Amino acid sequence: MNLLMVLINIAVFLIITIMGGDTLDAEQMLSYGAMYPPYVTQKGEYYRLFTCMFLHFGWQHLFYNMLLLWFAGDMLEERSGPVRYLVIYLAGGVAGNVLSFLTGMERQVVSAGASGAVFAVIGALVWLVVKNRGKVEGIDNRGLCMMAVLSLAQGFMDAGVDHMAHLGGFIGGFLLAAVLRTPSAVRRKDR
Repeated sequence: MNLLMVLINIAVFLIITIMGGDTLDAEQMLSYGAMYPPYVTQKGEYYRLFTCMFLHFGWQHLFYNMLLLWFAGDMLEERSGPVRYLVIYLAGGVAGNVLSFLTGMERQVVSAGASGAVFAVIGALVWLVVKNRGKVEGIDNRGLCMMAVLSLAQGFMDAGVDHMAHLGGFIGGFLLAAVLRTPSAVRRKDR
């Protein structure tokens, strides 16, 4: 399922590019479903809270998000199964976009990207580590926590990054993993 999400994001980007779209142009990205608070509130285009998760502003934006998703998503899917993974990815991504929307309604900024969903995956992995008291096979707990903290911090420091989508996705993924009762992933000890 994780590979499918990566491929869908790449395919959407390629289709827009092949059709002659400029993924760096905010107006064009609006026509493809990017999130824009006035369109959501004034036109009732709530679908944008979902569709914007599959759009990216340029190759670098796509590459960074898909690289992080490739590794973190595989870890989560392996431990939670494809259905739970998909629910966490999609619902967590929407949660990130909702928080971004609610905290940024006065801003007139076009936003897009899978990073809210990617942070939902990271939040769910952190839940697994917390739930299993740091004993999750195949996950370097310190590395995961450091990656989560540094990624969230980077989002707050970069001017062009939607840090509320990151934070909302992370919190959404953490809570979804708890609610979905993601299976235990405790290391086995050979005797």
